[in-house]
Amino acid sequence: MRIIKMFMFIQLAIVGPLGFANAQSGKTVQTKVANGLLEGTTEASGVKSFKGVPFAKPPVGELRWKAPQPAENWSGVKKADQFSKSPMQARVFGDMMFRSPGTGEDCLYLNVWTPAKTMKEKLPVLVYFYGGGYVAGDGSEGRYDGEAMAKTGIVSLTINYRLGVFGFMAHPELSRETSYKGSGNYGLLDQYAALKWVRENIAAFGGDPNRVTIAGESAGSISVSAQMASPLSKGLIAGAIGESGAMIKPTLAPLTLEEAEKNGLAFAEKVKAGSLAELRALSAEELLKVASGPNGFRTAATIDGYFLPKTLNEIFEAGEQAKVPLLAGWNSAEMPYQAFMRAEKPTPEAYAKRVKEDFPEQAEQVLKLYPGSNEAEVIKSATALASDRFIAYSTWKWLDLHAKTAAKPTYRYLFSKSKPPMTKDFANATTGLAGGVTKADDQKAPAPAAPISQGAPHAFEIEYAMGNLDKNPVYAWTQEDHQISKTMLTYFSNFIKTGDPNGSGLPKWAPISKPESATFMNIGPKTQSEKATDLERYRFMDQLYSK
Repeated sequence: MRIIKMFMFIQLAIVGPLGFANAQSGKTVQTKVANGLLEGTTEASGVKSFKGVPFAKPPVGELRWKAPQPAENWSGVKKADQFSKSPMQARVFGDMMFRSPGTGEDCLYLNVWTPAKTMKEKLPVLVYFYGGGYVAGDGSEGRYDGEAMAKTGIVSLTINYRLGVFGFMAHPELSRETSYKGSGNYGLLDQYAALKWVRENIAAFGGDPNRVTIAGESAGSISVSAQMASPLSKGLIAGAIGESGAMIKPTLAPLTLEEAEKNGLAFAEKVKAGSLAELRALSAEELLKVASGPNGFRTAATIDGYFLPKTLNEIFEAGEQAKVPLLAGWNSAEMPYQAFMRAEKPTPEAYAKRVKEDFPEQAEQVLKLYPGSNEAEVIKSATALASDRFIAYSTWKWLDLHAKTAAKPTYRYLFSKSKPPMTKDFANATTGLAGGVTKADDQKAPAPAAPISQGAPHAFEIEYAMGNLDKNPVYAWTQEDHQISKTMLTYFSNFIKTGDPNGSGLPKWAPISKPESATFMNIGPKTQSEKATDLERYRFMDQLYSK
């Protein structure tokens, strides 16, 4: 089997005038940032794009495992018409379709799409963090492309940040190097550095540095919650959007500094490095090979006393987070029922057995909250249980805490559109988690049976929210899909502009007024406001994960 790679998108550039005014499709366009003059491209839509813009020094050599340093100035004109390299990573997820020229440690670059005609508009700004479990991802992915969002009147950015062992390793020697005596969180510090760069430079693209909304999906959403919690970055944020995930147990919750340093020492032992100097002397390829191997490196954030002084629960419970409007939610089938049932068939007997295995002390309560009296009910409940444990509960908890302590509008959604059929070119393919696709090498061989779809899987909303269905050639998108995408993009765009997703022609979306009786917007074939019926499930999860 092999992962099907998607098409590269080629940017055209010819010499053009300085500034945004009267720019024509295909012509270059220039603007000046703090480090020097940049030259980007005007797209056919009239949106101007600047790709591969450095926001920090390359984190290589002695800068490996250090906080990002400010980018160096350049002389002359720096071309910004190509994506930079992706951060170091193994090929992990089948739904990731990079447009970058490869991977490398020199990866701290960002991409800007702006609809501005001058440099004085002061437009709202979106900074998007990619997902990938902190081990994969890149700002060049087509589903994150900022052009469609820019066409709604927003300056849209994607940014790269370090991943895996390069972005999240703590170590006693690293902690001794810092003034705060902590280490780790380099990927999160990269995001913070990008936000500082935006504050200082976004006016050069027609953006308003005081109207910056951060957004992301999965690990990107978890990053949004972390940036809201961090005392470093919370003052740089005017709004936040989270798509499936928060840095709250059980998903990618942070380690204590002691745990994280032990994790780093264990990795150093695996690569036979007795010191930090020896670790920095190893090639990036050697580090990646071991880190991405069996039991290689446990990737997680660290309560380092600097970027993250406490757990997110403690910070949000105390009301110490960025008190800004928040829009967040998750998908209706984040995980398939097989994730809970494993190899068992979805019979009531097998389901009850699995519940008793996983919840020996709470099995009776779980079976009341997630009943399974017949096969259809088992599939529904096992899907809900797997999804809640994976990422839905942590997202709910984030919303619940923010609604209670922020005194700012907090909006919850559920994305429920299931996958459409695949195109003829992918007729012999199988879809998987997060939109990934595998296809048999032998075109005549039948593809393995796909899991039964119970709704929208993890990460499948991204193309809809960002208006990028056309960037994914796997699926035969229908008029219904395009209408749902238009609705979701408009909700997000409105929120970025005003802190309120509502607008003309859209179903009314009420914020969470009382967390105990929360309503949400169900975005799908019949987009409508609904009353939450899952609160008892999340209260149970609350008790489970607070122990």
